Amino acid sequence: MINETTNWQDLREFKAVDLTQSFVLSWEVNTDSLLIDVDLFLCQEHPFYERPRPSEQACFRPAHLEFPRCSAIFAAESGAGRSIAESIKHLGAGRISDLRRTGEGQYEIIGDFGVIAVSAERPMVRLKDTTI
Repeated sequence: MINETTNWQDLREFKAVDLTQSFVLSWEVNTDSLLIDVDLFLCQEHPFYERPRPSEQACFRPAHLEFPRCSAIFAAESGAGRSIAESIKHLGAGRISDLRRTGEGQYEIIGDFGVIAVSAERPMVRLKDTTI
């Protein structure tokens, strides 16, 4: 099997968003899913795009990047042997510079927070309901 890297722009889950303009706020584990809390940049073609308010530069919406059935997470700076919950305690906030699939069920997230390797099913983008 060929280990082919796929950039985030080529993954259907990230259609009409720009991860490089998005910002990670926090990391958490919910049951067996990795949830990354983000301010997500929506492009004009996104179905939930709205014109930015006068004080805003672009359309940002609160969202989760969800990696279901996450079986492992490795932060290059944290070393090996930590549980998923322990690993994410040490991850900070920051801008995303890249996300790519490096193999079947293998993802790499790069940003101000470092290089994070994730073993999980295909990611999902979930916009948060802000009507409450």
